[in-house]
Amino acid sequence: MYKKIFILVALLMLTQIDAVAQCAMCRTTIESSISNGRSNIATGLNTGILYLLTAPYLIVAAIAFLWFRQSKQEQQARIAKLRLRQKVSQLFSSNS
Repeated sequence: MYKKIFILVALLMLTQIDAVAQCAMCRTTIESSISNGRSNIATGLNTGILYLLTAPYLIVAAIAFLWFRQSKQEQQARIAKLRLRQKVSQLFSSNS
């Protein structure tokens, strides 16, 4: 099972997909608006690109934060359980 997944991931990493950053119409519109001295369309497009860029990073940061908080709670629970075991063992050893 793991071998198949590894091969699939390796093949996906080795394949190359050509991508164009902007469609031809968007590019010509932006180039013509910049050449006319109006940069508000280009600014709006750049702002939209930055907005779309931050969304995946925020999702990853939220998942990392939740994972960290959960692991910290589990660690505190393990420490509390260990302390309880130590107290119980001390109680039984002092009674003997």
